[in-house]
Amino acid sequence: MKRIDVVSLGEILIDFTAAGLSEGGQPLYECNAGGAPANVAAAVARLGGAAAFIGKTGVDYFGEYLKKTLEDIGVGTAGLRLDHTDHTTLAFVTLGSNGERFFSFCRNPGADTRLRSEELDRVLLSDSLFLHVGSLSLTHEPSKTATFEAVRLAKESGALVSYDPNWRASLWSSQDVGIAAMKSLLGDADLVKVSEEELALLSGVSCVFKKDLGLYTDRLLENGARLVLATLGADGVYYRTREKDGFVETWPIKVVDTTGAGDSFTGALLYRLAVRIRTHLSGLSGDTPASVSEAFSSILENSTALEEDLRFSTAAASLCVSGRGAIPALPTLKAVNDFMGGVQ
Repeated sequence: MKRIDVVSLGEILIDFTAAGLSEGGQPLYECNAGGAPANVAAAVARLGGAAAFIGKTGVDYFGEYLKKTLEDIGVGTAGLRLDHTDHTTLAFVTLGSNGERFFSFCRNPGADTRLRSEELDRVLLSDSLFLHVGSLSLTHEPSKTATFEAVRLAKESGALVSYDPNWRASLWSSQDVGIAAMKSLLGDADLVKVSEEELALLSGVSCVFKKDLGLYTDRLLENGARLVLATLGADGVYYRTREKDGFVETWPIKVVDTTGAGDSFTGALLYRLAVRIRTHLSGLSGDTPASVSEAFSSILENSTALEEDLRFSTAAASLCVSGRGAIPALPTLKAVNDFMGGVQ
């Protein structure tokens, strides 16, 4: 039986989040661990799942801080490498009045883009039910090649691939280059999570209308995905499998900071899916590539169970946005269960 629920690969960085003004009227920034794949791994671990991270930081204070943050939350860091040339990637995050974020990156390059294929931890990749990756590791070499190699190794071992085509316009040389890169991993993904903006970009439209979500997500299913999730902010999440689609509402809560909301949602869903896959496999002789894939297919056929998992995941995301920062605001399993039990 595979020992790890989720291995996340990709960017890990420092989020400097706006935290008011100094006495002199200058902006203050709070230092938080971040990076979408790192957030997903942390979300899984915070809920009690087995998670590990593959990526790269600089040999500096921030790299040490990120490693300790992951370890303190229970994320395995055997796959975290150090770069002696480039610094740990930094992002400055300002918040609008509605909690929405605006990013400015210090990443030209950053250490996260320097991960090489030969540095991949092949033991982790072969010992996980899910490999989660995002598109931002495709912005530069050598991390782009390393990401494709990791996906190949994971699929070869029978892992399922979760993919977040995360759009950050300032990190691409052009929108066309970014969209092409985002599309390049769709054919390898079993699960794809997109925002409304990302779905519009991948679909070649200026905006996404709720009534047309089925049409747009169909195109992602045609690429090979078996579960497509479109997060819609306060409107919840739309899901589509090859047999069914539907909406799951979000939970009422005061939004403080949306940083990490989508990652919390993804991590919570991967946690729940891993639990179901292990339950399915417990009656079998082993988790061969075929058996893991079949277990995933069986879960997707049960729309009631899938919607339960999605409600759990939207609850986790709601709790995340009620606090500041991504990883610091990630909820525990007890917190999610208590929240769901207390909201009518």
